[in-house]
Amino acid sequence: MKHKASLKRSLSLSLLTFYGLGNILGAGIYVLVGKVVAVAGMYAPFSFLLASMLAAFSAISYAELSARHPFSAGESVYLQEAFGLRALSLGVGLLIVLAGVLSSAAIVQGFVGYVNVFYPATREWTIIIVVTALCTLAIWGIVESVRVAALLTVLELLGLFLILWIGRSDLMTVPARLPELLPQGDSFLWIGIFWGGLLAFYAYIGFEDMVNVAEEVNKPQKTLPKAILIALVVSALLYFLVALVAVLGAPAEELAASDAPLALIYQHYTGKEPLLISAIGLFAVINGALVQIIMVSRLLYGLSRKGWLPQCFGDVHMRTRTPVVSTLFAAVAVLVLALSFDISSLAENTSFVILIVFVLVNAALIAIKQRQPAPEGVYVYPVFIPVMGLLTALGFVIFKLVKPYIT
Repeated sequence: MKHKASLKRSLSLSLLTFYGLGNILGAGIYVLVGKVVAVAGMYAPFSFLLASMLAAFSAISYAELSARHPFSAGESVYLQEAFGLRALSLGVGLLIVLAGVLSSAAIVQGFVGYVNVFYPATREWTIIIVVTALCTLAIWGIVESVRVAALLTVLELLGLFLILWIGRSDLMTVPARLPELLPQGDSFLWIGIFWGGLLAFYAYIGFEDMVNVAEEVNKPQKTLPKAILIALVVSALLYFLVALVAVLGAPAEELAASDAPLALIYQHYTGKEPLLISAIGLFAVINGALVQIIMVSRLLYGLSRKGWLPQCFGDVHMRTRTPVVSTLFAAVAVLVLALSFDISSLAENTSFVILIVFVLVNAALIAIKQRQPAPEGVYVYPVFIPVMGLLTALGFVIFKLVKPYIT
């Protein structure tokens, strides 16, 4: 009988944290801050704050679930353990696949925006070349891919610190400018803030992807929860501060129209061509797309190993120890979506799909807690956490559905 290769446990806490940070940061602030300003205006920092609060409850739920059940295809495993309904578990897994390819497609489009700072690139060919390169890297190996992602994450962080440094004088004026930044009672203002929060929520997507590389993590019961929480806290703080710099220092109309918003902020503050921040933006944006492709491939692998998808998706290459068919499928799906839809549509739909998944995952943790309140070796959070995670995610889903009727 032919021996089947398996995934290799090789990810440490630091590598996994950078993996998550790279996905969260690349997927959001480098691309979407202008889009959030377009709907929330000066109150965009509140939209990011609202999104971080929503993400926090679900992130803590994921941290506990990842310690209880450290397996690839994380969300599907959690729902199967909670409810035992194969159709529901598979459906959620496929929703995560959809969200992953939607997200990666949005990020690749953001990459094109930063390329255009240097020269007018052909959109279609740029997307094709980038997705092909990312697919090749993801097939090469998990350690190699995550090391590249970690290096790119360091560049992402340097880019955000650069924006904070050049905007430090405006940050110091926040106490004096609070009346401009604090929303009043106007209901239409709050609709814009909530809508901006839904868009900004997309910027936090990434921590849930970390659970899908669980079978490649050293000591996953300890490492996964720590990495998830560290990545979320760091990204939330950076997002809020960068959003403040954006609204305090650059015209809202220009930010809303920009495909490379951090480049615009840099140019506005310094008066120089934004070549440095645009170069960093290129790497930051592409990092998020790489991580999403890896996540989708591991999720397809996990679903196949459960017997819920065709066997080919679970096959691992003997030399690279990566799921080649799953990776190719993910890359082709990203390519098709990136060539077919605009970035705002992709981001909004990604957020909506993930919110539905968060509702179900938080419900799964509530059910699991009822049967096994305190498993050995797992840090258990109060049931209040998944209840709030469920309610906040459900609230955003309802807001998304009713918004067309209240504006």
